[in-house]
Amino acid sequence: MPVSSCTKLSDTARDTLINLVWGVLDKALNGEGLQLPPAPNINELLTPAACFVTLLHNGKLRGCIGSLEVREPLWRDACENAYQSGFNDRRFLPLTKEERSDLSLEVSVLSPLIAMDNEGESALLNTLKPGVDGLLLEDETHRAVFLPSVWSTLTTPERFVTELKRKGRWPSAYWSEDIVIHRFTTEIISSE
Repeated sequence: MPVSSCTKLSDTARDTLINLVWGVLDKALNGEGLQLPPAPNINELLTPAACFVTLLHNGKLRGCIGSLEVREPLWRDACENAYQSGFNDRRFLPLTKEERSDLSLEVSVLSPLIAMDNEGESALLNTLKPGVDGLLLEDETHRAVFLPSVWSTLTTPERFVTELKRKGRWPSAYWSEDIVIHRFTTEIISSE
């Protein structure tokens, strides 16, 4: 089966995916743990793809976990990542039933990762497209990723890369030729 290239999903696929993810979260909130629904009969959702699921409570980050590597069909990756975002994101306590009414979510379907030559931090800053590019930086001991949606709060390439390095536990002024760089884009499917 082909791998998703982050092409636009149909409205039916988008609505179905959001409903599947809400179903997983609602069952978990009822104490049932991770219960995957039956596979949908929509080819777009059966296509292998990587995604992140971001949970927002009253518009503020409440959890975000995802996959960078394509391992399974989009519907399953989204459902599993939604559960992990709600109940296993180490930055937050597990979701509660009381939060459900003020909860919204986004599924960010990733394009394939595109390797970039490491020609230095200045070259990276000059090639990034604010609001478009997601970025993965990694070396032997550190790894950090920002989705394109992070541009809404870190609006310049300098701030975006500096905060990404901090997230990956590199010093903010650090750069090395050993850092491996990948960029990607996303298609966002929102519950709102």
